[in-house]
Amino acid sequence: MFIQASLSDWTRVCALEVNVSDFPVVALHGSDTVLNCTFSGAKNFNLSELSVFWQLADTQRSVHAYFDKQDRYVDQDERFANRTSLFPSELASGNASLLLRRIRVADEGSYSCFVKVDTYGKDSMFMQVAAPYSKPAVTWETDSNPKPGDVVALTCVAYGGYPEAQVLWQDGGGQNLTENVTISPVANEQGLFTIKSILTVVLEPNSTYSCRLTNPLLGDEGHASVTITAQSPVFPQVALWVTIGLAVCLLGLLIALAAVCHRKIKESCEEMRAEEEAKELEEAKELEEAKTAATPLKS
Repeated sequence: MFIQASLSDWTRVCALEVNVSDFPVVALHGSDTVLNCTFSGAKNFNLSELSVFWQLADTQRSVHAYFDKQDRYVDQDERFANRTSLFPSELASGNASLLLRRIRVADEGSYSCFVKVDTYGKDSMFMQVAAPYSKPAVTWETDSNPKPGDVVALTCVAYGGYPEAQVLWQDGGGQNLTENVTISPVANEQGLFTIKSILTVVLEPNSTYSCRLTNPLLGDEGHASVTITAQSPVFPQVALWVTIGLAVCLLGLLIALAAVCHRKIKESCEEMRAEEEAKELEEAKELEEAKTAATPLKS
């Protein structure tokens, strides 16, 4: 109640100049960060006259309060408990910066720094939270002997980052394949993302695919690639030689069989011809004998 009433009164006079960063502050998840705030325009003041309030700009919830030469935590938002402090030795020189420990994703947002020494001043800044991703890994599932033309799903996964990463898929020639991609970001209880990206491709022989994952705040890039050796749609070399060998053997058997058949047929023809000749000879002999028996004997 004291904070709200005081701030309402201060808005009538704003002669104190308060300055914070003009650009968003990027704070690493899990680390400590300083939200810089300085003030000027108050000279020869006593710390008992100084009041400093840090608040969340959107909800007006208290992040840290200082007045009557003491830190005040009565109205502090519970999520900031035991995580905030000022720099007491630097207050007299105009430094009202806030030290925020063990940064969380939930801390991201706009913060206002209010300072009062007789007169009042304030300014607001934005803090962004960033966390690096693990090195991405690319996996794929298909038959053990993939062939060109097979449809394959490649999966790229990275863990524990923030904010949501940008994912770029490329082939071995550097061509962008992202239009064939689905991306599924899932946040854990800490707000950190697991990024899972799936690329669907039609295989070509000896295809290489790479996944590049970039954190837009940190600018760091993770890279992973996979090369899939797809067998051409022909017999493997060993199977080809086996097939050729079998074909040669079969051809040899057919030739041998044809030769045997030809010889058998020839022998059969010769036997039939010999039998016919013998039969003809026998018939001729019988005919000759018949003629001889029919001729009368001369006296």
